[in-house]
Amino acid sequence: MPKSRNILIVVADGEHVRFVRPAEDNALHSDTALDSVSAHKRSSDIGSDHPGAAMHTGSSAHHALAPRHDPKALEKEEFAHLVAHELNAAAARDAFDELVVVAPAHTLHAIREALDTRTEARVVGTLAKDLVNTPDSELWPHVRAWVRPVHRTVT
Repeated sequence: MPKSRNILIVVADGEHVRFVRPAEDNALHSDTALDSVSAHKRSSDIGSDHPGAAMHTGSSAHHALAPRHDPKALEKEEFAHLVAHELNAAAARDAFDELVVVAPAHTLHAIREALDTRTEARVVGTLAKDLVNTPDSELWPHVRAWVRPVHRTVT
């Protein structure tokens, strides 16, 4: 009898992630999910909403300095690195043999750059798409290249 595939599908964005696995009949089911601590905060709630001011010599005009980085974008990148850390730990425990990562392009890039070599070697596919709000029952058309279709046994 052929060995069943131990595949993990990660569906993420910058604030949410769920870990999806196929069941015995290949139907997809979320195993666990994580949300960013700052998922529902505004940028002004994460960092200062009062940028510094600069005054030019010889002028009485003051100009607000724009922040160099959006605090919300930095939080999303940090969350992507947390997801990668979770995947690295799961790979070290041999919790999966194959990995598919589904996320918007910027999040996908941040996750992939933080994967260690052991985890990266198990990546069999990626999809640059935001499917975090897509129910498990509607994921299959998006990941069908890596997961066989659902088969039901008739008894």
